[in-house]
Amino acid sequence: MPQLLRPHPDRRHRSQGAAPARRQRRPGAGVPGAPGRRTGLRRPGRRGPRPDSARTEGHRGRPRRLRRAHCVALPGRPGRLGVLRRLGPPRRRGGIAVSKRTTGTGTTGTTESTRRSPDALRALAAAGAAELGEASVDEVIVWVTRNFNTDAAAVACSMADAVLPHLVSRQLPGVDVLFLDTGYHFAETHTTRDDVARLLPVRIVDVLPEQSVAEQDAAHGADLFGRDPNLCCALRKVEPLHLVLAGYEVWFTGVRRDEAPTRANTPLIVWDERNGLVKVNPVAAWSFDEILDYARQHGVPVNPLLGRGYPSIGCAPCTKPVAAGDDPRSGRWASLAKTECGLHL
Repeated sequence: MPQLLRPHPDRRHRSQGAAPARRQRRPGAGVPGAPGRRTGLRRPGRRGPRPDSARTEGHRGRPRRLRRAHCVALPGRPGRLGVLRRLGPPRRRGGIAVSKRTTGTGTTGTTESTRRSPDALRALAAAGAAELGEASVDEVIVWVTRNFNTDAAAVACSMADAVLPHLVSRQLPGVDVLFLDTGYHFAETHTTRDDVARLLPVRIVDVLPEQSVAEQDAAHGADLFGRDPNLCCALRKVEPLHLVLAGYEVWFTGVRRDEAPTRANTPLIVWDERNGLVKVNPVAAWSFDEILDYARQHGVPVNPLLGRGYPSIGCAPCTKPVAAGDDPRSGRWASLAKTECGLHL
C-alpha cells in the first residue's frame, strides 16, 4: 500500500515514519537586532544572510529550497517600472492631425450639452469688447483663457504663417487649429501646415468640403473658381467652416486692419452672428512687417511664398503675386471683382 504522506516544514513531502528531531530554536532568534545564524564572512558564490545582518520584526525569510517558478514574459507586457494607462480617447498633444469632412453639424470641440447658449456668449463678447478696448495681443488671449476652456476654442489658419497659432498655443496648448483644405492649395501651403503640426503644441483639424474637386467638377463643371468664384468659395470654405464652428464657443482669426479697406475697422472681440460664437482678432492692429518680425524672433513657420511676392495666400488658381506697395490682398481674385472669400463678411 502506498505510504501516507505528511507535509514537511520546508514544503517537501516524505513518507510518514518517525519524524526527525527538530532543531531547538536558538535563544534570541527572531529578536530584532539579533545576529544571524552565521557571523562569519560569506563564502563566494553561496547564498545566506550577510554578516551580522539584522532581520526585521516578523521576517521569516524564504525557505532555502523554494524557488520561484519560471515565468515567460507576455508580448507587450510592461516591465517592473512600467506604468499602466487608462484606456480612453487620445490625449490632445501637438502634431496630431484630424481630417474632418463636413457633411453634418460640427462635432469637434465642445458638445451640445456643454456649449453655452448664444445669448450667454453674445453677452460675454460684448463684455469682453468693453473691458479690453485696444488691448495688447497677450491681454486679448489671456481674456479668452479666463472665459473659455481649450476644447471650446479654435484657431483659423490659412498657413500663410503660424504666428497666430504660436501666440494662442503659448497660453492654450493643445488648441485646435482649423485648416480649410480646399483641394486647391499651393504645395508650399501644405508644407507649412505640416511644419505647424510638427513644431507647435496644437492639433491640426483639416476641414474638408463635402465634395472633392472631382465631385464638384462633375456637379458644377470644371474650374468653377473661374466662372463663379463666390459659389466655389461658399462650397469649399464658407460652408465647411460654418459647420465645424458649431462645435466651439470662440474662434481666433488672423484678420488685420491693414490688409484691405474692408477690414479697416476690425474689432478685437466681436459676436459672430452668422456662425453663432465669439470671434477674436488678436492681431487686428498689427502690420504685415510686425507679423514677419514676430515670426523671425520666435522661429515660427512661415509660408515660403511670403518671400516671393505673395503677402496674402489663398487657393493657387486665385492667388497672384503683388507688386511692392500694392494692397496686400490685391493678388486675390486679381482679374475678378472680388476681394473677400466670405469668411469674414
